[in-house]
Amino acid sequence: MTLMLSVIIPAYNEGETLTVILKRIMDVPVEKEVIIVDDGSSDDTPRILDAYKNRRDITIIRHETNRGKGMAVRSAIAHITGDITIIQDADLEYDPGDYLILIEPIEKGEARVVYGARLGPHHSYYRYYIGGRILSLIFNILYHQNITDLHTGYKVFDSGLLKSIPLTCLGFEFCPEVTARIAKRGIRIGEIPIHYYPRTFKEGKKIRWTDGAKAFWIILKLRFTD
Repeated sequence: MTLMLSVIIPAYNEGETLTVILKRIMDVPVEKEVIIVDDGSSDDTPRILDAYKNRRDITIIRHETNRGKGMAVRSAIAHITGDITIIQDADLEYDPGDYLILIEPIEKGEARVVYGARLGPHHSYYRYYIGGRILSLIFNILYHQNITDLHTGYKVFDSGLLKSIPLTCLGFEFCPEVTARIAKRGIRIGEIPIHYYPRTFKEGKKIRWTDGAKAFWIILKLRFTD
């Protein structure tokens, strides 16, 4: 049986890269639908998306104001029709060429969740790299998992599972919240190494150190509450 992949793309002011990433996604040889959430962009993103609005394999959702990555993902989840869902940033840090290896364990029934681990020679700012590894270690201790990259952008889910998770996140806290809620269900999270090409703040990187502090709080809070 051929499974369909749903690709969720939260996009906020990503006009410079959006056309390129969409082409790369469409070139992946797998049946797919693409769900793009324009999260209140003020650049060329809305105009670029207008060129795709009549495509049957692309759904475009628009937020009137910027509500955050987590809210964009939550808006997109309601439109999923595929069997497997992957989160795809609208920049060029992640390579859609990795889709096939990431979805394979779910296709084979070997996993319900797979994360793409950024384990190669390239990483973002060193302080963020170290902070991410520390948060992943804390998460593993508290939730009895064995992941190395809690905040990877490539998160792949059995779609039914993702739809069943009661998310409340607005911004980048999507990563710790969805991971914690999955772990609390006793589900093991698989990891597969991926390609990663980090960008700088000048090039549009949006995450800040305060997002790490929020992640730490959510990891603690969800461990000891429902």
